[in-house]
Amino acid sequence: MIEVRADITVDRSADEVFAYLSDWTNNPNWQRGMESCVWTSEPPLRVGSTYDQEARFLGRPVVSSFEVVEYEPGTLVRITTTSGTMPLDITRRVDSTGPTTSRVRAIVRGGPTGVMRLLNPLMAKIVQRSVTGDYERLRALLAS
Repeated sequence: MIEVRADITVDRSADEVFAYLSDWTNNPNWQRGMESCVWTSEPPLRVGSTYDQEARFLGRPVVSSFEVVEYEPGTLVRITTTSGTMPLDITRRVDSTGPTTSRVRAIVRGGPTGVMRLLNPLMAKIVQRSVTGDYERLRALLAS
């Protein structure tokens, strides 16, 4: 299993950042390769909320369904795949560092299964670079 982390400071309030991160339809705006994210459950966000996403990673389609398995309003959301081509477990935490600044930390766990898991050491580097780039794009997007 691969585990990668991101840790950034954003020049926006924690409430604004969490609201943006928690609306999955925003994912294509800051995650490279993300093609679409669609809610499959009714708002508001809560444990049990679901969405589907379509992305491309290393030129291959990655189609996944996710469910919220842990949720602390305004602070933390953890999602896991319920179906898809690559099992993932993603935790995002947003903490206030001041009235107009916040810290975003993410942990992404998952990776190929079966014989493809032999590629995990190489995949870990690729995924870390991808996740770091995504969160840098998020920082830039929210700063504008």
